[in-house]
Amino acid sequence: MIKIYIDAATNQKKEISAGGMVLLKDQEQIQRHQPLTSKTNNEAEFEMLYLSLNYLITMNWTTETIFIYTDSRIVVESIEKQYAKDKRFSVYLEKILDLLTNFQLIFIEWLDESGNKGADRIAKQALQKTLRN
Repeated sequence: MIKIYIDAATNQKKEISAGGMVLLKDQEQIQRHQPLTSKTNNEAEFEMLYLSLNYLITMNWTTETIFIYTDSRIVVESIEKQYAKDKRFSVYLEKILDLLTNFQLIFIEWLDESGNKGADRIAKQALQKTLRN
């Protein structure tokens, strides 16, 4: 079983985003952070989920039971409905739904911000690093 906590952070004035991920597998923790191309926080949340799914596929973990946790309601609700009104989100949603077909058993769940502090911290650190570069 794999548990992943993801989050994104955005500087709205500069329209710069970064994402963070905490992955737990076999009592091992992997932390990843990266700059994102998205200019808004909601869009960045979609992008971070998309990149996390790609990472799982790259690692050949598609047969694992996977739980992904995000504090973005719009991401979770869009996946459940398989619809996003905003075109920027629907582009990512389409790609995400396509990637989800690669997994045998995957759950994407919402949790409040207090349960996602690790990924939040990593995303904010990544954003600060991106802003300095």
